[in-house]
Amino acid sequence: MADISDSATRAARDLRVVFSRLRRRIREVAQDTDLSPSQESALTLVGKHGAATASALAAAEGVRPQSMATTLAALDQHGLIRRAPDPEDGRRQLVTLTDAGRARTEGNRQVREEWLARAFQDRYSEEERQTVLRALELMERLSQP
Repeated sequence: MADISDSATRAARDLRVVFSRLRRRIREVAQDTDLSPSQESALTLVGKHGAATASALAAAEGVRPQSMATTLAALDQHGLIRRAPDPEDGRRQLVTLTDAGRARTEGNRQVREEWLARAFQDRYSEEERQTVLRALELMERLSQP
């Protein structure tokens, strides 16, 4: 890393560590014990994508189709997803959320947002929250291709 400044290296390391911890904490806030983290992630993904095939969900999640099939089977057993034939290709099935799946993902999202907002309110001053907002604007560049 000879061409990278010490501050860039430290920022990269510290950001990765803090985001990992924060992601884990946010997941814990609304985590129900009856689903694994991969099942929770897949459920959220189905909610974001709308109707999608298992292979499209596997690609989006970065897992093998067989792993996604196992995950979807568990979600199906919990009554959180439904499968229906793809109108464009009857050999494939489209996965969507059931009402219970939609309620769960929306409830989890709301609980997590409320926890995070309360944590910002309780742990940071207004000036610090404004600093975080400015930093997030700068960090948005990292998510751009």
